[in-house]
Amino acid sequence: MAVFKTVHERKSAVLTAIIAAILLLLIIFMGVLTYLDPPPENGIAINFGNTTTGQGNVEQSKPVATAPTPSAPTPVPDAPAVQEDVVTDDTSEAPVIQETKPIPKPTPKPKPDPKPDPKPDPKPVEPKPDASTNSAINSILNGPENDGENAPGQGNDPTGGNAGREDGNPNAPSMYGSGVGLDGDGNYRLGNRRALAKKKPQDNCTNQAGTVVVKIVVARDGSVQSAVGGQAGTNTSSSCLIEAAEQTARQERFNGDTNAPARQTGFITYVFKLGE
Repeated sequence: MAVFKTVHERKSAVLTAIIAAILLLLIIFMGVLTYLDPPPENGIAINFGNTTTGQGNVEQSKPVATAPTPSAPTPVPDAPAVQEDVVTDDTSEAPVIQETKPIPKPTPKPKPDPKPDPKPDPKPVEPKPDASTNSAINSILNGPENDGENAPGQGNDPTGGNAGREDGNPNAPSMYGSGVGLDGDGNYRLGNRRALAKKKPQDNCTNQAGTVVVKIVVARDGSVQSAVGGQAGTNTSSSCLIEAAEQTARQERFNGDTNAPARQTGFITYVFKLGE
C-alpha cells in the first residue's frame, strides 16, 4: 500500500523534510543551543573576619585586640525655675469710703489655726548607671572586647577589629552577608553584578600551577577596562600564569548596570592546575 497516493503528496513530503533539515542546521551552527556551564548563581561574597565590626584597611588572619569606646552618661538638665506673674490693675479708681458711725461688733469667736500650705514635692533624682552597667551598654553598642594582636584591622566602623566572617574570603569586598558569591564559589567578585560568560584561561605555561587573583575595573556596560594580576590571595610568582590570568580577565564581561559607578573595582580568581 503506497504511503503517498499522488505526486503532490510526495513533493510536499520532500519539501517538508528539506525545510526541517535547514532549520536544524541553523540551530546547531548559530549557537542557539549554547548554555553556561556551570550556570550563574546569586549571592554576595563575604569578606574574611572574626568580629562584627572593624576599622582600617589591612586584612589580618589573626584576631585583632579591640575594646569598646566608653561613653559618658548623658547629663540631666535642671528644670527651669517657674516665676509667677502678679496681676495688677492701675486703671481702676479706688472706691470712696464714706464716714459712718462705728457699730459695735460682736466679739468674734477664735478661729482655729489654718493648716500650713503643703510644700511642693522635691524634684525626683534620676538614678545614674554604675560603671558595670556602662560597660555592658558600651559592649552592645560598640562591639565586644576581644583579646588579640595590637595591629590594624579592616572595616569602616568606629571601633577596632577585623570585620567579616571566619569562613569568608580575604579578598571579598563585602563585610556582611551569607558568604556566597554570585558565581557560587566566590571567584567573580564585583558587588552585586555577575559575569555573563566565564572565560577559561589559556594555560600555555609548562608544568606550572597556582592561584592568581586579578584586580579588574569594569564600566557600567559590563566591559572590563583594566586587569592587574598578582593581588592579595595569589600564591604564585609565575609571570606566565599572571599574564595568562590578566589576558583572560580583559575578555570577561559582566551585566550592565546604569546605577553602578563609572569605574567599578572588583576581583577575579583563576586557579591553574597541572594537566588542564
